[in-house]
Amino acid sequence: MSLESSRAQWNRTHLDLQSDEILAQLLDRGDMADWRELYRLAKIDVPLRGRIARIVRTVPVPLPHFWLAALAGLGEPVDLEAALPSYAEQGP
Repeated sequence: MSLESSRAQWNRTHLDLQSDEILAQLLDRGDMADWRELYRLAKIDVPLRGRIARIVRTVPVPLPHFWLAALAGLGEPVDLEAALPSYAEQGP
């Protein structure tokens, strides 16, 4: 499955991973297959890793510590003790 056909892209006409909004939407509403693909891309794309880290630190997303640990495993410098936005406190 490719990210272009992700259900997280329900309101998009095309995939643009240069868009922080689309990347945040994939992190927020993506499924395990989407996240695996993002991780695979982040392995070879250093700027993408940095953008994922920045989004996780500034935008409430589910499983932020998972993403920080995954990024740290890829060599991205992350602060695992940093305060992160709360996904649970986001209202409808």
